[in-house]
Amino acid sequence: MGSGEGHFCIELENGTKLGGNDLGLEKEPKTIAIEDAVKVLLQGLGEDINREGIKKTPFRVAKALRDGTRGYEQKVKDIVQGALFPEVGLHDGVGHAGGAGGLVLVRDLDFFSYCESCLLPFQVKCHVGYVPSGQRVLGLSKLSRVADIFAKRLQDPQRLADEVCSALHLGINPAGVAVVLQCLHIPFPNPDSKHQGWIKALVSSGSGVFRNKNSDAWGDYMGLLKFRGVTVEKIPTRDSMGNNWCPSYASSEVVAANPGMVAAVASILRSLGEDPLRKELEETPGHFLNWLINFRNTKLNGFTCGIKALLKHDEECSHNHQQIHSELNLPFWSQCEHHLLPFHGVVHIGYLCPEGSNPIENSLLQSIVHFYGFKLQVQERLTRQIAETVSSISGRDTMVVVEAYHTCMISRGIEKFGSNTATIAVLGRFSTDPAARAMFLERIPNSATSGIL
Repeated sequence: MGSGEGHFCIELENGTKLGGNDLGLEKEPKTIAIEDAVKVLLQGLGEDINREGIKKTPFRVAKALRDGTRGYEQKVKDIVQGALFPEVGLHDGVGHAGGAGGLVLVRDLDFFSYCESCLLPFQVKCHVGYVPSGQRVLGLSKLSRVADIFAKRLQDPQRLADEVCSALHLGINPAGVAVVLQCLHIPFPNPDSKHQGWIKALVSSGSGVFRNKNSDAWGDYMGLLKFRGVTVEKIPTRDSMGNNWCPSYASSEVVAANPGMVAAVASILRSLGEDPLRKELEETPGHFLNWLINFRNTKLNGFTCGIKALLKHDEECSHNHQQIHSELNLPFWSQCEHHLLPFHGVVHIGYLCPEGSNPIENSLLQSIVHFYGFKLQVQERLTRQIAETVSSISGRDTMVVVEAYHTCMISRGIEKFGSNTATIAVLGRFSTDPAARAMFLERIPNSATSGIL
């Protein structure tokens, strides 16, 4: 074994230590204040804050929130200064190109931002363009970096578009700036309803030659977006957009406010550099708690009532006369216990049962999925718990596949948009029969077309 491998094995055995940046962050007053607030929230959910797997959650949440709102501590001029380059343009009367009048559009910039109404992350696909003037152009990466500054704050889609547009216009003094945002917000789940799709918003902002939506400049801009499915007709007016795009405003269930938990959320807002008394944030603590309370003390409807009678299990039937039953695309919502961020997706359940016997009712399986989903969870545990419960109530061989999108994969660290995580649990015959596993896996539809999002 080489010295490098030996060092790696020692790290695995002893555990890795926090990096220098983490150690500094951990001691900062803002981080400590967020950690204390998160402990109050966890205790309000009935959690033991010293439980393994959750005792470091307050710091992980604080780190994610501070990183996800780092835009409050960044300035546009620090990015733009030194990034304007001389570029010859065409003279008046000849045409528009280069550093004088030639449209520059950067498309499909993926960001996330925290919704100011409920503190949940929402996804942003940003298209930002400008028309240069003064024989100068901006380094292309700076368009993305300026947009990221404002995305990394508590935001509303329209204000985000306006702030990016205004900052670029003031920073580089072009003939005009145009910004189009396609935003996706996770819906507020209801255990009694079908899986809901994401909330969508399409907004725009323009300055200079883009101030008039009927201008030739906008026509050129939108002509370069048509293959992204974005057209002028699809962009709503500011009046029709309204101020309440966040699904928290439409949530039918309002929980009784716990004063300590409300104060904890307000403390988090202050620690992030915001004013909890700002008009747009006055209802934010209540909205966030309405989300969070979904993951405490759910009931498993019908779980204890007459389950064996539903199954008509033939104890004497041999394995040779068994067939695979499956329930696919059972939706679920859950909350990552490591970062207090949502993850959601679908559960596929397969089990062997004698020919002619009644399958387990879909409603019962969905109740089991909801019961284990609406908790602080990790996907591996969720998969195992569903499999063990289905196996125990039916006495049958069971296989469970969970496919999920994790918000923590886009709103912190690596920011991998579109990534999907699959986990498997196999019990009984499925654990020893590759053919049975393969047969069940073949039944699972392609996740790209199965309606996970």
